[in-house]
Amino acid sequence: MKTDTFITICVAMMVNAVIFGIGAITVLSVPMLNENAKYLLPAVVVLAFAIAPFIAWQIAPRLRLRYWRERGKLGPVEA
Repeated sequence: MKTDTFITICVAMMVNAVIFGIGAITVLSVPMLNENAKYLLPAVVVLAFAIAPFIAWQIAPRLRLRYWRERGKLGPVEA
C-alpha cells in the first residue's frame, strides 16, 4: 500500500468523525430539524461517509515531509 493511500485512509476516518459531529449537532440543536431527526441523522451518516474521502485526499499530501521541503519551510534534512 502506498504511503499516500495509507495517510488518506487515516485522515478520512478523522474527517468522517468531524463531519458527522457537525451534522449531528446541527440536526439535534435546530428545533425544526430535530423533528425529522430519524430521517436526517442517517442522511448525515451517509453524507459524511461519502464526502470524507475527497476531503482527506486533499489533506493527505500536505502531511508528507516532502511537501514542506518543496515549499522551503524546512531546512536540509540530515541523514
